[in-house]
Amino acid sequence: MNRNKYIIIGFIIMCFNSLYQYSWNALEPLLREGFNVSVVEIALGFTLFSIFSSVFQPIGGHFADKQGPKRIGVISAILSAIGFLGTYLSPNIYVFFVSWSIGSIGEGILYGIAANLAMKWFRERMGFATGIVSMGFGIGSAIANPFISMVGNYRIVTLAIGLVEIVLLPILLYISDYPPKLSGQTPRQAVLSVKFWLIYISFATSIVPLTVLSSELPVLGKGLPQQELVTLISILPLLSGGLRPIFGYIADRLGILRTTFLLTIILTLGSISLLFGEIALSTILVGFAGGSLITLYFNVSTEIFGFKFSTVNSGILYTGKALGGVLGSVIFALLYTISLRTSEIYTLTCSLIGVLTLLPLLFTKQSRKVQ
Repeated sequence: MNRNKYIIIGFIIMCFNSLYQYSWNALEPLLREGFNVSVVEIALGFTLFSIFSSVFQPIGGHFADKQGPKRIGVISAILSAIGFLGTYLSPNIYVFFVSWSIGSIGEGILYGIAANLAMKWFRERMGFATGIVSMGFGIGSAIANPFISMVGNYRIVTLAIGLVEIVLLPILLYISDYPPKLSGQTPRQAVLSVKFWLIYISFATSIVPLTVLSSELPVLGKGLPQQELVTLISILPLLSGGLRPIFGYIADRLGILRTTFLLTIILTLGSISLLFGEIALSTILVGFAGGSLITLYFNVSTEIFGFKFSTVNSGILYTGKALGGVLGSVIFALLYTISLRTSEIYTLTCSLIGVLTLLPLLFTKQSRKVQ
C-alpha cells in the first residue's frame, strides 16, 4: 500500500482547515462591516471556532480510532463546508455564529484526522510527516488571504470556499484509512497522568500569542500602512505553515520535546516584541514558531502515550486550544479595551507560563515510546 497518498490527503484537508483560523484576520473586517458589529462582538466568532473545533475533536477522534477515519471524516467535511455556506446565507450575526460553530465542529475533527494520518502511517519519522501535513494549515490561508482582501465581500468568498469544500473533501475522506495493529495508552490512562496535564497547560498558554495575532492583528496593527498590514496578515500563515516540515525534521533528530521547548521560547520573544510595539517582528517570530508548536504538542503526546488512541488523545489535548482561543481572543480584547499595555503584558505572562510548565518534562525521563 502506498502510504504517501495519506500525506497528500492530510495536506489538502489542512489547507481548508486553515481558512477558519488564519483567514480570520482577512475575513474579520469584512464580517464586522457586513454585520455592522463591534470588535468585541465579532471576536466571539473566533472564540466559538476555538471552542467548538477543540471540544469536538476528541469526540470525533474516538470514532476515528475505533471505526477508522472514513465515515466520521465525510460527515465532518460536510459540516466544515456548511460553516462557509451558512455564513454566505446568514442574514445577521446570530445566524453567522451558529453556522460558524457548526463548521468549526467539522474543522476540529478534520484537523485531528489529518494530523493522525501522518502520525499513524509514519511513526518512524512522525515529526517530519506531521510537519508536511500541517504545512497546509497555513499555506491554504497564505494563498486565500490576498484574494479575500481583494474581493472585499465576505459572501462571495464564503460561497466559493464552501462549494469547493463540499465537493472535494468528502471524496478525500472516503479514501482515507488508518494502519492496523497499533498500541498505546487509553485516553483514561493518559488524562490520569501528571505529564498530560503539564503538556496541556503549556499548550493552552503557549498558543496565546498565536491566537492573539491570528484574531486581533488588524486591531494591533491599525496604525500601520494598509499595505504593510495586509502583508503581515499574509506572512503570518505562510510562516506558520511553511516552516512546520522543517521543525518536524529537526524534532525527529533533536528530540520532539526539546524542539517544542525551543519554540515556546521563541514565542515568548514574540510576546516581548509585541510589548515593545514591534508588530512586524512579533508577527514574524510568532509565525515562525506558533504553527509548528501546535503539531509538535500532538507529537509529544503521541510519543509519550502511543499511537493506538492518538486521535482521541491528541483531541483531548487539543481542547487546550479552546482555552487558548478564549484567552487570546475575547479575554485579550476585553483587556485591550482597558489599555494596550495591559493586554500586551497579559500575552507575555501566558507565554511564560507555557515555558515554565513544559520545563519539568525536560528533567524527567520520558515514557518509553510505544510503537
